[in-house]
Amino acid sequence: MGFEPSALSVLRWDEPPEGPVLVLLDQTRLPAEEVELVCTDVPALVRAIQTLAVRGAPLLGIAGGYGVALAAARGFDVAEAAGLLEGARPTAVNLGYGVRRVAAAYWAASGKGEGDEAAAAAALAEARALHREDAQASRRMAEYGQALLEELLPGRAYQLLTHCNTGALVSGGEGTAFAVALRVHRQGRLRRLWVDETRPLLQGARLTAYEAARNGLAYSLLTDNAAGSLFAAGEVDAVLIGADRIAADGSVANKVGSYPLAVLAKYHHVPFIVVAPTTTVDLETPDGTSIIVEQRSGQEVTELTSPQGVSAIGGGGIVVAPLGAPAYNPAFDVTPPELITAIVTEEGAISPVTGVGLAELCARSSQVTIS
Repeated sequence: MGFEPSALSVLRWDEPPEGPVLVLLDQTRLPAEEVELVCTDVPALVRAIQTLAVRGAPLLGIAGGYGVALAAARGFDVAEAAGLLEGARPTAVNLGYGVRRVAAAYWAASGKGEGDEAAAAAALAEARALHREDAQASRRMAEYGQALLEELLPGRAYQLLTHCNTGALVSGGEGTAFAVALRVHRQGRLRRLWVDETRPLLQGARLTAYEAARNGLAYSLLTDNAAGSLFAAGEVDAVLIGADRIAADGSVANKVGSYPLAVLAKYHHVPFIVVAPTTTVDLETPDGTSIIVEQRSGQEVTELTSPQGVSAIGGGGIVVAPLGAPAYNPAFDVTPPELITAIVTEEGAISPVTGVGLAELCARSSQVTIS
């Protein structure tokens, strides 16, 4: 029996004597140290979201839900808290989903005249339900993703390339794309996980490599612009990425650098697979051009910062460009559906990627009821 590391405590609700809090693993401090960040109110959680102390589409939804519950439990204005949380980061659709869902549970209880305490309890119960559902979705995505790899590349061990971070650090469970690689690894079918460093904040180098090492995966870290040489050498069997927003036509917004990987994969006839829960699909956004792409501080490009030096506005690092150099620093790029082999969700995989297929998946998800 192989070594199984303890589950990461990425986010939890706690109730010390001085009042309820949301406790986060501060991802800006990884991999150097595992430090918890305690949020006693919504502004503190918003700062944690903006500085990427907590990040990743599914986990942002969970954090947003607990943020509403925190505001309710501490007697703050829930509507104001929900507005602050929804606006914290514009691209990740899960954040708004989690906030609205828990706020709706709060208002429903409040509307029945159950009192503030009962309404706060309803909000917390909904946030916990969202957390559980994401963990279950993570497990199912791993199963569907592994089955798809077997279908596309039968009877072999794989060299998989991934971008950004999609493991337990972004999820209520073991992640999205990383969870697929982890399942393949546990079956003895992973030859190597290629990990892009992922500019500008190095979530691949700092976080995915950390999770790969923690779980005993064979992995190698590479600079983002080295991926092309791996494809040319035939060293990549499939690309697995997550998503921050999937538009109704199947266009996928993910960490910047994902789109060029899709172009490389298409040219080299390598499957390019997106793994994300149905909560990441935004049927209200018609296509990729309608996705709002977050622009981050140019100082993240013109300066080298330690993880602890990352801030919401950038700066505080070693200058590597001429003073005043303009910089282009989108947090995400958008990959069109024709470059995507399949999208894997907790409800199954669709290939080819079409708007009709996505809508059917989402309808199937919304029809699931808990008896």
